[in-house]
Amino acid sequence: QPPVSAPRGVCVRERDRVCATSFCAGSLIPPVLSQPLFCSGKDKMTDAATNMRLKLPIICFILQIILIILFATLVQYDHDTDAAAWHNGNHTSESENDFYYRYPSFQDVHVMIFIGFGFLMTFLQRYGFSSVGFNFLIASFALQWATLMQGFFHGMHGGKIHIGVESMINADFCTGAVLISFGAVLGKTSPIQLLVMAMFEVTLFAVNEFILLSTLGAKDAGGSMTIHTFGAYFGLMVTRVLYHLPWMYWPSFNSAVTAHGDDQHRTAMNTYYSLAACTMATYGMSALTAHDGKLDMVHIQNAALAGGVAAGTAGEMMLTPYGSMIVGFLAGIISEKLKIQDTCGVHNLHGMPGVLGAIVGAGIRQAISLAVTLGFALLGGLIVGGCLI
Repeated sequence: QPPVSAPRGVCVRERDRVCATSFCAGSLIPPVLSQPLFCSGKDKMTDAATNMRLKLPIICFILQIILIILFATLVQYDHDTDAAAWHNGNHTSESENDFYYRYPSFQDVHVMIFIGFGFLMTFLQRYGFSSVGFNFLIASFALQWATLMQGFFHGMHGGKIHIGVESMINADFCTGAVLISFGAVLGKTSPIQLLVMAMFEVTLFAVNEFILLSTLGAKDAGGSMTIHTFGAYFGLMVTRVLYHLPWMYWPSFNSAVTAHGDDQHRTAMNTYYSLAACTMATYGMSALTAHDGKLDMVHIQNAALAGGVAAGTAGEMMLTPYGSMIVGFLAGIISEKLKIQDTCGVHNLHGMPGVLGAIVGAGIRQAISLAVTLGFALLGGLIVGGCLI
C-alpha cells in the first residue's frame, strides 16, 4: 500500500510513521512554513529546511565567535572571584563572599529560565518540542549578550566589565524578559528571527533598566516593570506587527537581588502569600468563566503565577501579609483580551500583573518608570517586529 499522506512540510519515512521525535535541524521549523517540519537525516528535506540547515548554524557560529571576542576584550572576574586578589591578601573573607549568599537564589532563577519557561509552553501540542528547544537556544544566547549589555551600564570599571554571581542573576533576569516575549510569538517566528529579536530586546532592556533603576531610582526588586511588563508588551508588539516560572521558585526569583536581611526576607514572604492567594482566585475564576464549569488547566498554569509577578515591584516594601494576599487575589482575577496573537497568554501572566505590581509600589518615580518601560517595550517591539517581517 502507498504511504499515508502527511501534512505539507512533514517528511513521511514509511507507512503510518512520521519522524516526530528526532531533534534534528528541521525538527523545530516554525509554522511560518505552514506546518512543523519533522525529518530524519535520510529523508528528503524541503528547500526551507535546507535553508534552515545552512542559515541557523552560520548565525549561531558567528554570534558565538563575536561573543567570545567581546568577552575576551571586555570582561573579567570581579573582586570576589579574581584569584589575584586572594593571592595578594586583598579580598573579603570566605564567609563574606557574595557567592555563598547569592548562589542558592541563582540556582532557583536559573531553573526557571531553562526549564520553567520552556515547559510552561509545552501545552501547545504541535510546538511542544519547539517551546523547549527554542527556549534553550534563546536563553543560551541572551544571557551572554545580557552580561555585556548590563555590564556596560552597571559593571564597567577601568574599561572592563566585572562579573560575579550577581551578574549571572541579572543576566538571567534579562533573559526572562526575552523568554516572556518568546511566549507571545511562539509558533510564528523562525529560530533566526528569535535570535534577532533577543539581540535587540536585551539591548533595550539594559537601557530601560539603567534609566529606571539608576537614573530614576525606581524600586523594582522582582522586576514587575523591567522584566514582566517590558517583556510582555515588547513581545505583543512584535507579534502585532508580524500579524497585521514555576510556582515554587518565584519567591527566589523576586528576592534574588534584593538587599540582604529583612528586605530579602520580606520579599520572599510577600511573594509566598501573593502566590497562594492568586492560585485560589485563579481556580475560582477559571470555574466561573468556563461554559461548563470545568477548570481550564492552561489558564491555571499561567494565571496562578501572576501573583508572583504582581508582587515583584513592591515585594521588599512593607506590604504586610494581608496586603500581599490582596495583590495576589487581584492578579488572579484580572483577565484582559486583545485582538493580537498571544500564543502563551503573556499579557495575562506578565503584562497586566506587571502593571498592577507597579501600581502597588505607588509613587511618582514608579509611575514615570512604568511609563518609560511601556514606551520602550511598545516602541521597541514595533520597530523590531517591522525588521522581522
